[in-house]
Amino acid sequence: MAEKSEIILNPVNNSSEVIDQKLSEEILAKYDREFAFRRLKGPVAKFCFVLAVVWSLAQLYTAAFGVFPSTLQRAPHVGVALVLIFLLYPAKRGSGVPNNGIPWYDYCFTFLGFAVSAYHLIFYEDLVRRAGLYTQTDMIAGIIAVLLVIEATRRIAGPAIVSLAVFFLLYAYFGKYFPSFMAHPGLSIKRIAVFQWIGTEGILGVPIAVSSTFIFLFMLFATFLKKTGIGDWLTNLAVGLTGDSTGGPAKAAVIASATQGTISGSSVANTVGTGSVTIPLMKSIGYRKEFAGAVEAAASTGGQLMPPIMGAAAFIMTEFLNISYGTIALAACIPALLYFVGIFTTVHFEAVKTGLTGIPKERLPNWKQLLKQKWFLAAPIVGIIVLLVKGFTPMLAAFYGIVICLAASMILKETRLSFSDIIKTLEEGARAALPVVAACATAGIIVGIITLSGLGLKMAGGIVALAGGNIYLTMMFTMFSSIILGMGVPTTANYIIQATVSAPALIALDVPPIAAHLFVFYFGIVADITPPVALAAFAGSGIANSNPFKTGIEAFKLGFAAYLVPYIFVLSPVLVLVRPEGITTIVFIALVAKAIITAVIGMIGIGGATTGYFLTNGKWYERILLFIAGVSLIKPSTETDLLGFGLLVFVWIIQKYRLKHMAKGISI
Repeated sequence: MAEKSEIILNPVNNSSEVIDQKLSEEILAKYDREFAFRRLKGPVAKFCFVLAVVWSLAQLYTAAFGVFPSTLQRAPHVGVALVLIFLLYPAKRGSGVPNNGIPWYDYCFTFLGFAVSAYHLIFYEDLVRRAGLYTQTDMIAGIIAVLLVIEATRRIAGPAIVSLAVFFLLYAYFGKYFPSFMAHPGLSIKRIAVFQWIGTEGILGVPIAVSSTFIFLFMLFATFLKKTGIGDWLTNLAVGLTGDSTGGPAKAAVIASATQGTISGSSVANTVGTGSVTIPLMKSIGYRKEFAGAVEAAASTGGQLMPPIMGAAAFIMTEFLNISYGTIALAACIPALLYFVGIFTTVHFEAVKTGLTGIPKERLPNWKQLLKQKWFLAAPIVGIIVLLVKGFTPMLAAFYGIVICLAASMILKETRLSFSDIIKTLEEGARAALPVVAACATAGIIVGIITLSGLGLKMAGGIVALAGGNIYLTMMFTMFSSIILGMGVPTTANYIIQATVSAPALIALDVPPIAAHLFVFYFGIVADITPPVALAAFAGSGIANSNPFKTGIEAFKLGFAAYLVPYIFVLSPVLVLVRPEGITTIVFIALVAKAIITAVIGMIGIGGATTGYFLTNGKWYERILLFIAGVSLIKPSTETDLLGFGLLVFVWIIQKYRLKHMAKGISI
């Protein structure tokens, strides 16, 4: 039997140290719609279970033996998701949790979801043969599909992205009535409906293409990782390694969230998962409850930035940029490192400033023993990294990752997955994919309209024109649009929309494509810790029993690096491993190494500026100097590095001098 959720804390694992499962589920259901599902019983529950398992097996089959033709791969993918969503998720949030009843109209929606998917399977050859000559039946199927996708997405992802999709559908039809810079002749209902469902540019476009191949399998891989207990193992390792140091539980939260975020792919789920352990521990040694909730939220949000698995949006990025996933993961390494160094140093300075100690060593897990006993649990993650670096497709890498995971779990009895465990994991993996499938389908509607109407080029040009061709203003406009959209739209859909509209504006100003796409990707993610809507911070506050808004402010301060780093790598693409023309490999490696060293030191400076502590409590002007020093060091150039080092040394000398006099009882 596989290891269940268990965190080792000696001598006992009491309720003051770990939040119980019931509270965790309540918080998840409150802040993450994915977890607000019906608790079904009877034949319907069995049907959903079997369908989800078959779906996962079908995805594994295509990974091993090759995908089907485009629409035959994508339409059933959407159809199964629609069926499961309408059976599992009530029309009104909370109305079916834990109520087992399913109203008649949900059965109707379920049947229609099956029917529009089957339409592609039954009439596949006919649709191919008469491509471009579409019938009234095609139009009706398209209208039904669009309405079903919108309603399913509203249930599982919320109203924001649905409102956006409805706006774009209205824009497609009433285009001639919009302002001149957006106007177009307008499209017929038949043209819109057929484009959205019958072709491969709307609902069945790139987002669903990636969802039906890469994303689903990686979510299944992540579910197998959790089932084998790797999440708890990583958390225990983090607590054991750092728990007895200054501010140890907070540092453990940063490390655990960095590793677990790459497994869960959800900032809210990660916050609740690791936070149920780390937040009570932080509070137990004296951290303010708002700060404790914020540390976990900021670190968990950053987990989506951490390679090798960076959330669903990163896989879609491979299609937009037409480069390998391994290249994207490597490019994201330095920015992710800087993000977590920033949080780690901020946590350290806060702990030293307030005199917080760690947890006694005898109460902590023995990390050496954990490594010795369960080192093999790291094999799936190491294996998938090696496969991606060697050039395997993400689809095949995920498939082999699952195989490695199953093999590794067999080594110990406590991690071993029984046949029933494997079947249950297949079902859980399919269910975990539902929000992403819905978001990708609705994003496909939006992107399809943008493409069909030519709005993408108009908006990209409009952003550049509004900014007057200024790169800094263009980045600011892009940042604000990504964050605002990210407050209500899932990360994946947010990235797809911004990659279609905003990233081209940056590319038009000669920003390298990978830097432009990572820019919008990052800001869509940090929306989860950006007030006033900071869902990860709100989830953290639920565990910490703190004020949600104050927790959001603290999380914003802790994650401040995430708001700076994208600007820097756009201006200095060497941070995302973009090689300048005309330099040798050795010189490029030296540039990257220098950029990493100076940027890490810069993040230490920003941590000091954020907390107001470096060697001792800093005065207001010292905080300003530390901030300028930090930003200067992050930007890779000799001039800014010299300025940053100079300011950092200057503050160090001032505070060292002050400490010396304080030791003598002299106040300065």
